[in-house]
Amino acid sequence: MSISHAPPGSPAPDIPETSPRDAVEPTTSALTRAPDPGLEPIVPTSSRRTRVPRWLRRTTGPVLLLALWQLLSSTGVLTADVLASPGRIAQVAGDLIADGSLASAMTTSLQRVAGGLLLGTLIGTGLALVSGLFRVGEDVVDAPVQMLRTVPFVGLIPLFIIWFGIGEAPKIAIITLGVTFPLYLNVYAGIRGVDAQLIEAGESLGLSRWGLVRHVVLPGALPGALTGLRYSLGIAWLALVFAEQVNADSGIGFLMVQARDFLRTDVIVVCLIVYAFLGLLADFVVRSLERLLLQWRPTFTGR
Repeated sequence: MSISHAPPGSPAPDIPETSPRDAVEPTTSALTRAPDPGLEPIVPTSSRRTRVPRWLRRTTGPVLLLALWQLLSSTGVLTADVLASPGRIAQVAGDLIADGSLASAMTTSLQRVAGGLLLGTLIGTGLALVSGLFRVGEDVVDAPVQMLRTVPFVGLIPLFIIWFGIGEAPKIAIITLGVTFPLYLNVYAGIRGVDAQLIEAGESLGLSRWGLVRHVVLPGALPGALTGLRYSLGIAWLALVFAEQVNADSGIGFLMVQARDFLRTDVIVVCLIVYAFLGLLADFVVRSLERLLLQWRPTFTGR
């Protein structure tokens, strides 16, 4: 291999300059080349969605159950004295709405649930904060609460009647007792379930004791508190059923007692459906609060 040198004084030959960008340009263009049309992109399983709307899938079960109920009633398998047909129940519901008795009963029941839920939330959350945040509070509060929560609140109805009379006070007291303990257990578990490393990180950042509670402990306990609220709402409607059947002169439970005395299964079923829809509405409100308050916590939503 020979190397030629230019004679002295002659101009140097023009050599094209190359930059690092020009050197890697063929590789880059090769990487950005259009994909082979025969290849199909891989779509993750979690991103696939069915074409059936979710609201339609969620209503399929109740609609099928209602159709089966109507079929059994039409064929005579379910007689009217055992369980009224869906058509008869819809007619009775329309009559109760028309004369205003159902709306009045719902208003009274909602007021009782709201009062018991408010008191139970304050008592249960307050006891959980005292027991969860302080060791002394746990020693004083937790043992009595664990003892009382094992006592059936329905068995306390005679005592409540003796203590509070036969007015609204014993009914609200029963609902309050049913709401208190689920909230206490879930808020307490949420507080004690906060990761200790988060506490150490907050202390290293210079947060005070109140700052740790406000910015670390309470947000960490919020999912458990909302779960406890959902349980408490379910138990509140259950407690309302018992409360409104004790010396009540209004409310949905009072309608059920009257219907029981006259063997009106259609009215009883209407009241049960109202209880179910009110409970479903309350659960929807809490789930909406969860989506609003827990946006910072991504969770698994199913496949």
